[in-house]
Amino acid sequence: MIRINMQRFLIIGAIVIVVLGLGVGAYFFFFTGTAQVEVTPGGGATLPVSGQGAPVTSTAGSVGTSPTSGSSGSPVSVSTRLVKISAGPVVPGEVAIDRAGSASSSPEVAINYVDRRSGNIYAYLMRAKTLTRISNRTIPGIQSAEWLPDGTAAFVRYLSGTNFSTINTYSLPATGSGGFFLPQDLADISVSGTNILTLSAGVNGSTASLVRTDGTRPVTVFSTPLSSLRVDFMGKGQYLATTKPSATLPGNAYLVDGTGRLSRIAGPHNGLVTLASHTGKWLLVSYTLGSAMQMELVNTATGETVSLPVASIADKCVWAADDSVIYCGIPVNPQSGSLYPDDWYQGAVQFSDRIWKIQVSGRYAQLVLDFSKETKGSLDAESLAVNAANTVLVFTNKNDGSLWSYSL
Repeated sequence: MIRINMQRFLIIGAIVIVVLGLGVGAYFFFFTGTAQVEVTPGGGATLPVSGQGAPVTSTAGSVGTSPTSGSSGSPVSVSTRLVKISAGPVVPGEVAIDRAGSASSSPEVAINYVDRRSGNIYAYLMRAKTLTRISNRTIPGIQSAEWLPDGTAAFVRYLSGTNFSTINTYSLPATGSGGFFLPQDLADISVSGTNILTLSAGVNGSTASLVRTDGTRPVTVFSTPLSSLRVDFMGKGQYLATTKPSATLPGNAYLVDGTGRLSRIAGPHNGLVTLASHTGKWLLVSYTLGSAMQMELVNTATGETVSLPVASIADKCVWAADDSVIYCGIPVNPQSGSLYPDDWYQGAVQFSDRIWKIQVSGRYAQLVLDFSKETKGSLDAESLAVNAANTVLVFTNKNDGSLWSYSL
């Protein structure tokens, strides 16, 4: 009898481990180190919604916010240039929007972000130093957000379904009202202007399509027998397809023209990660050589490759709006022997970063922010964003999910 009960216990324990493993595996496959994936629940499924109350705004002129459900702490001015907007955790992915000022005031920069615990959307005004909850629609468990450039909506992603095997992507307006699901089982998504680039993948390869930001007018732009891709816009009429990064496998990046033809522009490199400039003239490339991180620029017109004086993972960087500079979180002393970028995506390795500015024309790097000296804490920068005027840098600290802004 004891032996039978022990066998039942072991079987039940094994089932629990398998179920948890499937959930964790789905999370890392879709959300960690890979580009965005969307899925739509069938039928009339809807997102959980809380009561629609009035936004809560902090007292003008002070750095702080009134207590609200789902609020993740009051903003704190660490220095004249550095502000801790939220103690977090926030959803990776935010947007910095330039707003015209009145005749008697300077232009304003609004930073929109999603609180991870509640799914509420907040807006922080840099000049006014006010934090406002602009949506109290409850969407728990959001893992990432892709914002439209004007901040009017975010494409949020979260796991659901049996064993958390379904990945939902929902277009959530900043007001919290309305919205829609994207098609089911997409492998990637990239947002630019009035269009969304989506990727569906299967055993026979991948197909990329363009769809309007309201979810209408899908048009196929290219198909390839390659699978496990990340896609992005690459200037006007061109696209970027990069194999999903792996420290143990060589990856390649391909430029896709208007006819759907793929031309390799980077690789093969282990741990390959890419970040396209806004115009598509440049491609920032990171990869590993042995266990050391490397980073370089590729001129997409000429194929010229230029090594950079600092190294990081391209997902820890952002291009300025005019493509003149790149801001990156650069690890101070990355651990030797680790598998990059895999270990970083999966949280097995944490970095202690400084923020550097890389000048594209001269290929030189300039220190922008030594976070540890400003805060006495450690920064592992991700989800960097910069406003169009290139005056404000926003980033998330992967170590604790906090959100920060820095006046450039």
